[in-house]
Amino acid sequence: MRKEFGKWLMDIAKYIATAVILSSVFGEVEPLLLYIGGTIAVLSTLTVGLFLVSDRPLNRNRNNNPQTD
Repeated sequence: MRKEFGKWLMDIAKYIATAVILSSVFGEVEPLLLYIGGTIAVLSTLTVGLFLVSDRPLNRNRNNNPQTD
């Protein structure tokens, strides 16, 4: 489930990047605002998507440091 959601978020990042490129070609939106907003949206969705797809465990210290009482 987690990996599928991560893949979905990476697809969303691709779609946003495509929309930004197409919007800049047609040029009816303020270019600076379009590039800044598009970059922030792509980076945030791509980062979360890549984090969710990664195979590393969420809590790495649980097995490495057994607690002694």
